[in-house]
Amino acid sequence: MSAPHKKTAGRSLLVTSAAALSSLALTAPVALAAPGPSPSTSPSASPSATPPANMSTVGGSRLGQAGTQVNLASGVPVLPKDITARSWIVTDAESGDVLAAHNAHWRLPPASTMKMLFADTVLPKFAKTEKHKVVPSDLAGMGAGSSLVGIKEGETYTVHDLWLGVFLRSGNDAVHVLSAMNKGVAKTVTEMNEHAEELQALDTHVVSPDGYDAPGQVSSAYDLTLFARSGLQKKDFREYCSTVTAKFPGETKKDKKGKVVRKPFEIQNTNRLLSGDYDISQYQGIAGVKNGNTTNAGATFTGVAERNGRVLLVTVMNPSKEGHNEVYKETAKLFDWGFKAAGKVQPVGELVPPKGAAQSSGQGDSGEAGGGSGGSGDSAGSGDSAKHAAAATADHGSRGMGTALAISGGLLVLLAGAAFLVNRRWPLPDLVRRRSSRP
Repeated sequence: MSAPHKKTAGRSLLVTSAAALSSLALTAPVALAAPGPSPSTSPSASPSATPPANMSTVGGSRLGQAGTQVNLASGVPVLPKDITARSWIVTDAESGDVLAAHNAHWRLPPASTMKMLFADTVLPKFAKTEKHKVVPSDLAGMGAGSSLVGIKEGETYTVHDLWLGVFLRSGNDAVHVLSAMNKGVAKTVTEMNEHAEELQALDTHVVSPDGYDAPGQVSSAYDLTLFARSGLQKKDFREYCSTVTAKFPGETKKDKKGKVVRKPFEIQNTNRLLSGDYDISQYQGIAGVKNGNTTNAGATFTGVAERNGRVLLVTVMNPSKEGHNEVYKETAKLFDWGFKAAGKVQPVGELVPPKGAAQSSGQGDSGEAGGGSGGSGDSAGSGDSAKHAAAATADHGSRGMGTALAISGGLLVLLAGAAFLVNRRWPLPDLVRRRSSRP
């Protein structure tokens, strides 16, 4: 829901040297507690002003404690001192290890980061080439001040166009059109809540599929990370969330000569670690995922980045510091810490796999972890996948993948699929990685 800012030459991302936090919750883990009632049946009317003393312990008892959870030891870098977010989490995307967290299960308004769950739920249902003509009812019920990509009634769009609108411009109009194609907002919300439960994202209760502020609509840094991790199993999800710029169909009009034309216009990803801004550079190795911003939620963001073969997921919710692009700056600092700490710090918890993951053991990127009729599966080899990305760029006028590959001079390399590890690990098959092209 973030409105794009004017893009100018990016400055180098400055990362301050970390200093010790004044207080860290390093107490012994409390007894493991069962998750509370499903949020789908008992959502809170509004998020608490302070983190509850006892939160969900999904992923480990430490994650249910308020405050910062990290195992500092010899050789482990200290956390950045100026992280002001109400909630955040740093995880290894492939092993599922939670390297550090702060109020990880605090149920807060998610803003447009909820669109990750929307995409993970709905994206496999429609082929990218499927077309839909927009009718007035498709756009009904959007909240005042919603972020829009610019969909017009009476115009026809492909599913590919609509997903670009969702991921790049956080378009609530695109979400509502896709929900209409999915037999309505109510059905889509029900399916999103069911999918959240399947992912064991028990802090989440969906009211609006686009993440617009609504009473009782909550998620957590932990759950948003689960959504990102699940979505990244899908090739199309990875393509869209890493696209920087694309062409979007405009409105059909007559030109000065009376000829009917439909000129596309350029849209840019509002994820500033991916697109950059005047006060922040593209983050080295960034590959998505989704940002959000509303009055009630503040700024929220989940990002995935790769460096030296390590893939991390960081989620940050509602920094209290009122600086421009603060959510991205705090995310970048946590990424920097995570890449330095990975392999040295003992985890404080883990990302749990979906309930049905054991049944799909050894099936690679098929089933829920892969795509459906939308062509989101990852059965192709790395060469075929690279060709697919290139073809998508050429066919649909999307420069995003090419631009994303240029970040840090990187190349698109696809990690070979890994078998599911039954001990609660859930590796990312064929994750988009960026490696230096320099010798």
